[in-house]
Amino acid sequence: MKTIGDLGDLRGKRVLVRSDLNVPLEQTDQGTTITDDGRIRASAPTIKMLSEMGARVIVCAHLGRPKGEPDPKYSLAPVARRLGDLLGTPVTFAEDTVGERAKAAVEALEDGGVVLLENLRFNAGETAKTDADRAEFAEALASLADIFVSDGFGVVHRAQASVYDVARLLPHATGGLVEAEVNVLRRLTRDPERPYAVVLGGAKVSDKLGVIGNLLGTADRLLIGGGMVFTFLAAKGLEVGRSLLESDQVDTVRGYLERAEQEGVEIVLPVDIVVADDFSADAAHDVVAVDAIPADRMGLDIGPQSAALFASKLADCRTVFWNGPMGAFEMEPFAAGTKALAQALADVTSDGALTVVGGGDSAAAVRQLGFADTDFGHISTGGGASLEYLEGTELPGLTVLDDDDDDISVSGPVSGSGSTSDGAAAGSGASD
Repeated sequence: MKTIGDLGDLRGKRVLVRSDLNVPLEQTDQGTTITDDGRIRASAPTIKMLSEMGARVIVCAHLGRPKGEPDPKYSLAPVARRLGDLLGTPVTFAEDTVGERAKAAVEALEDGGVVLLENLRFNAGETAKTDADRAEFAEALASLADIFVSDGFGVVHRAQASVYDVARLLPHATGGLVEAEVNVLRRLTRDPERPYAVVLGGAKVSDKLGVIGNLLGTADRLLIGGGMVFTFLAAKGLEVGRSLLESDQVDTVRGYLERAEQEGVEIVLPVDIVVADDFSADAAHDVVAVDAIPADRMGLDIGPQSAALFASKLADCRTVFWNGPMGAFEMEPFAAGTKALAQALADVTSDGALTVVGGGDSAAAVRQLGFADTDFGHISTGGGASLEYLEGTELPGLTVLDDDDDDISVSGPVSGSGSTSDGAAAGSGASD
């Protein structure tokens, strides 16, 4: 895949950049607040580079899940303001995506100028399922620019108009963020330094089946937490009470446990659980042994002994991938497991290990709990894209950028070929 450095002189060229600016927002009396600007900060360097090269930069992105038509609560206007702060230069905000306001804003751009288009998903063509339905919107986007730069790693696993179709219409290259993300994933999937541990979790084990299957020939240790852990515990014949459970996956998980034993992969499960009466910060809660979960209570975090066990299993690792909190970290009584795991990763990072936090809830958790991005080797901007890469799935947003002389793999190794996987967390109902 070509990179920005392969594009030559960009002065005066209109460059359409597909970024991932899908940040969490909070509505307050003072207006809309961005609660985590990590994706904006991650996107800014590529935009700044293009601006400094004299390009006329047209940034496009989505926010949330509007239903193919404008919805003020999903406007990118607050993102434009924050992006301007980070770039140190004003960012013009176009109040539509491919309409007259967008065209006027692009026409007014000078060399080095930056405009952010309104939410791509205000247009039904962005997420349409067929090529024909996406074509009109993709052509309208492409008509605004001379060159396309793909820098939204969090969406490269989607064949959407701004990710896939536009790249087929314009000369294209990868941005710095996508290049960095793929290079990190290559380190995880191509002869990772050992011991190699992956921490998995999230709400549903079904979301991680492909990754787990690939990991069982690659990772040395698989640490399981999050809501998905209760399906593992049920597969071992334990009572899980009212905890999150995918009963239709119990047999599959039991098969993975047997396969792991045969292949010498250590699967580490919690030894104690924080159980509560309800999914609420105010609910009464206690720590119980993993084989003593009451039938009328639910697990919402790993317990302190489990946190210590997980930290000990990571202490000698040279490569660690983590995707997903260990519990319902949004509620203070159930955040301790996630905080302990994050600290364990920070400790091995300081010892020189490669640690990768797999985006989504994991990234939000470490920042909310007071950790700096620099405490880890890499914080991914794309949880879903990372998962699909690591399970060996072809990612259309990368495949479309591929060239014959490409040196960057556009998908992870196929199952059984030595790929790595992605993880999540225990007790939280959310996954990355």
